[in-house]
Amino acid sequence: MQVAEGIAVERIGDEPIVLFGAVPGYGPIFNAGAVFHDGRFHLFARGVRDEYRRNGGSGARFLDYVSDILVFTSPDGRRYEFQQVLAEGAANGIYSWEDPRVQRVRSDGEGHFVVSYANLPPPEANEFWRIGVHRLAYADGRFSLADGSGAVIGPPGEPDRDGIVFNLRDGRVALVHRIYPNMQLAVFDSLEQLWDPPPGFWDGYMADLERHTIIRPAETSLGVGAGAPPVVTVDGLLLLFHERDGHERYSTKAALLDHGTGEVISVLPEPLLSPELDWERRGDANEVVFVQGAIPRPDGSLYLTSGAADRNVGAASVSIHELLRALRSAA
Repeated sequence: MQVAEGIAVERIGDEPIVLFGAVPGYGPIFNAGAVFHDGRFHLFARGVRDEYRRNGGSGARFLDYVSDILVFTSPDGRRYEFQQVLAEGAANGIYSWEDPRVQRVRSDGEGHFVVSYANLPPPEANEFWRIGVHRLAYADGRFSLADGSGAVIGPPGEPDRDGIVFNLRDGRVALVHRIYPNMQLAVFDSLEQLWDPPPGFWDGYMADLERHTIIRPAETSLGVGAGAPPVVTVDGLLLLFHERDGHERYSTKAALLDHGTGEVISVLPEPLLSPELDWERRGDANEVVFVQGAIPRPDGSLYLTSGAADRNVGAASVSIHELLRALRSAA
């Protein structure tokens, strides 16, 4: 697959930064969000309990496939140590916590850490996945779920996932999410309004969904979804997202959003990062690179964390300057 020209993406080593089975009781560990805080990298990965098994019949690919959120920390973004289980599936009504993203959001004059994730109900419930959110607290080097802060957001009754939360320039709170196969943008006055929108908000939104759609898959692809929370740059909001092509291959693409409105300024036509290494190409889901963390570094690079083939966590680095130059040319 052709990748974006003139942009050098360097993987952080030839091996994953977190391996399948790195934590006792877990097999696949993948699709990780990340933040840099208090002098350390904090990695929030999806960990699947090791009693899962492949389904020999019809229906889901795997059985007993329950995901928790595992936290790892690192001084340099290369060597990670397991710290804790942040959230457990099959508890508090959430069967599985999938694909966590962590973002810093300002609301009502205060800064908040927010984790968003796919909230998967129990299989017997026969319900769609939705976007779950929690505020995070931080103390003594550890993040925790803030008591009473959990919510399910997005239009009721719709299968919805790949949610990221961020601020527009004027302080409003934006949500990019994925109602298949496209990505949409919803805007709120505050986190409180995102948690609890005015009556009728989502009804009106769904009645005019086309107006809220910001990115669509290419004609030959099956779907798109947000990757990492966007990074503020001089040119706008740098958004990485994934695209699933007609061969079920997941690659990472880049877009530039207007900081004031969240509308798309430009999109790179070719992928930024595609499955290349063996552990990105072979696993529980073949041919998958799924970026969920993007941390700007003092040297002008962007540190990326990604899931690889639904089994491991990888990392890479790319020049923000090169990305913006390419996005300006694509406008």
